[in-house]
Amino acid sequence: MTDTAFQAWMGDVQARMEAVLARLLPAAHVAPTRLHEAMRYAALGAGKRVRPLLAFAAGEVTRAEAPRLEIAAAAVELIHAYSLVHDDLPCMDNDVLRRGKPTVHVEYDEPTALLVGDALQTLAFQLVAEHRLADEPREQLEMVKLLALAAGSRGMAGGQSIDLEATGKQLALPELELMHIHKTGALIRAAVLIGAACGHPLGAHQQAGLDRYAKSVGLAFQVVDDLLDYEGNTATLGKTAGKDSKQGKPTYVSAVGVAGTRELAEELRREAHAALAGVGERGARLASLADFVVLRKF
Repeated sequence: MTDTAFQAWMGDVQARMEAVLARLLPAAHVAPTRLHEAMRYAALGAGKRVRPLLAFAAGEVTRAEAPRLEIAAAAVELIHAYSLVHDDLPCMDNDVLRRGKPTVHVEYDEPTALLVGDALQTLAFQLVAEHRLADEPREQLEMVKLLALAAGSRGMAGGQSIDLEATGKQLALPELELMHIHKTGALIRAAVLIGAACGHPLGAHQQAGLDRYAKSVGLAFQVVDDLLDYEGNTATLGKTAGKDSKQGKPTYVSAVGVAGTRELAEELRREAHAALAGVGERGARLASLADFVVLRKF
């Protein structure tokens, strides 16, 4: 796939998801208006939409229908948006900038931000429950389970807890990986597996390969994030650069250095590509997304 074709596909999916999210989120004029306005502020208008892109690319592997993928991708993105709102709160990472604009608790207030996160998360599960995304009810229940695991104590919430406890400490590489498999990797894995589940079933070997791909890309995303936090600038990133080191958070850069972090990202990219061998050309966009995750500058 040419870079131009991939960039065009990315732009199409990102624009599609902006429209889908705008349609699925409660309208700002509907009561309670302040909450609904803040939900839209948190979820619309910015972001790379990496998780929806992964869901759509995984859906190509299983020939999933676009309307199903729209809902699945929206549900995963709403979970992601909720996590950002809560992560930015003063009781968590205490950040004032996200996606190039003031964080929700700065633009509105802390109680509203707390409710925005709660409401975005529950809307995600509502979408998965009320739309038909799989041919068999059992398969759709598995999607709900995947999403719940990715968001809960064995996923993002658990990873954030480990992150808070690790502030001011130096973690070894296996400990860092455990934290980020939960905090970042779990939802990325869910995006891939749920997107694929919207289409035709895969064989056991292909499914296992897709899972390996998702785990590699999920970890690579955080590895590169740590590198960008160290080397990037606030204007490019759309969030406060250098925040992790200032807050004493353990990162891949602090654990293995800049060169070691780059090497790890490249190793994970190779693993992601290798994991797609069983799906052939249908995995081309997933392969390109692995490249995008590792080579991005924002």
